[in-house]
Parts: sequence; structure tokens; C-alpha cells
Amino acid sequence: MITEPAGGGLAGALRGWRTRRRVSQLELATRAGTTQRHLSFIESGRSTPGRSMIIRLAESLEVPIRERNDLLLAAGFAPVYPQTDLDDPRLAPIRTALERILDGHLPYPAVVVDRHGDLVLANAAFRTLTAGVAPHLLRPPVSVPRVLLHPQGLAPRIVNLDAWAWHIVDRVHAESVRNPDDRLRSLAAELTGLAPPRPRDAPHHLGFAVPLRLRPPDPADDRELTLITTLTHFGTATDVTVAELRLEAFLPADRETAALLAGLHRAGSDPSTETGCSGVAAPPPPPGTLDP
Repeated sequence: MITEPAGGGLAGALRGWRTRRRVSQLELATRAGTTQRHLSFIESGRSTPGRSMIIRLAESLEVPIRERNDLLLAAGFAPVYPQTDLDDPRLAPIRTALERILDGHLPYPAVVVDRHGDLVLANAAFRTLTAGVAPHLLRPPVSVPRVLLHPQGLAPRIVNLDAWAWHIVDRVHAESVRNPDDRLRSLAAELTGLAPPRPRDAPHHLGFAVPLRLRPPDPADDRELTLITTLTHFGTATDVTVAELRLEAFLPADRETAALLAGLHRAGSDPSTETGCSGVAAPPPPPGTLDP
């Protein structure tokens, strides 16, 4: 039996997360190594858990570490998970690793985004792919989902927009439900307004993936890119910034797309300059910037 969340403070927050995850008190108690009676006392406010118990419960519920800090604060404890700027020297190994992955993915597009889908890093191939996008969509913070679905973004070039737009909308909406956040809810509503009517017939997917069928930036080029995407995140991060990063890599779904992307990358590269994940000659633009 799953109880409905009620009340506030730590007790109400824990009930809310447990209900959201659709986990019973007994199951959560088993996961966290405690008893259902003790958990019931915590959720009713009759017992105050220690810091380690709060962390165990949060981990068992897969609560994001930003919100784990909120739970600790609600119980009167100091946050234990730091939030470090990606430009901080302490995160230099993380940033370097991400830049190497992005560069290593060339000539295929790849981006790193934060929890709201805002651009953090992009490789040169993604910048080439977004050529022609309206400048106001490329000013920080750059919302990658908005760039993809906006009529002044990539939407006019997406051949299967009716199906692929809802792949993006549903993903953002699901994340806003699983990990409630006002900005995510607002973005999901905005993207819903940008998407065309949901198709009645199930689209023909490539295996289990929804392919992105995209025309090249040059309007005179009538060829078509067919791309699939992968999402990667740091699975054991203990820093809020690192935990919220997502790497989205676009992969060619056929040989023609692979050849076309390689050609676009060669055409957009200047061998006389040094380019990297920023996609422009050094020095690179500020993080989260795409050159129009």
C-alpha cells in the first residue's frame, strides 16, 4: 500500500518522494536497512532520523543529490553534497574528460547539457548542424530542446517533426514528473505548444530508438540525415553540478548519414586554426554559447 503525501518538512518531503517513486513503506524500509515501524514514525514526524538515515532513504528512493541536500536542510543538517562551478579548477578533470569525449565523437554532433537542458558544452559538429538557427535562440542560456523544436530553430528542417517532437516533449515531461522542478514543468509546457499535433499512428522506429530525420543546414542540399541519440551521465557523482550533467551524442543510423556528417565537418573545419569542443578557433566562447 502506498500512502499519499501530506504535511511539510522532512516527513512530508519523504512521503512525497516515496509516493512519486511508487514505493511502499515496507519496500523502502527494506531497501534502506531499517524497519517499516521506524519509517512510519519518521513519516509521521514522531521520530527524527539521523543524517546517515536520511541519506540512506534518499539513495533508496533515487532522489537527486540536489534534493538530498534539501532533505538534510529540512531535518536541520548541513548539506553534504557540494555544488561546484564547472570552470572551477577542482572540476578540471571532469571538464577535460567531457571535452575529450566531445572531440572524440567528431564528426558526429554531441552536446553536454544541465538538468534543464541548457547547453554546457558542444562540439564543432553540433555547431555546424545548428547553422542558420535564429541568433536569439543561441544566446546563453541556450536551451537545446528549444533550439530543436522552435520554428526559428531546427524544427523546419526536421522531416519527422510530428513524431520526434513528442519524443522530446515526453522526455522532458517525464523528467519533470519524476524529479519535480518549476523550470522543467515550464519548459515541458512550452515545448508542448511548439510541437505539432501528436500523430495517431505509431511511427516506424528504428529498433527501439526514435530516429531524428534532419535536412542539412544548406537549403539547396536535399539529402537527409538520419540520427539516433544516446544519453550518458555520471553514475557515481557526489557533486551537484556533475550529477546533473547529461551528454547527448548523435549517431548516424546509416552509411549515407555518416558520410554526410563527415563531409559537413570537413567543410566546416579550417586546418589553419585549432578547433576543439567549443567549435571555434581559440580562444573558445563562454560555456553554453553557440555561435550563430
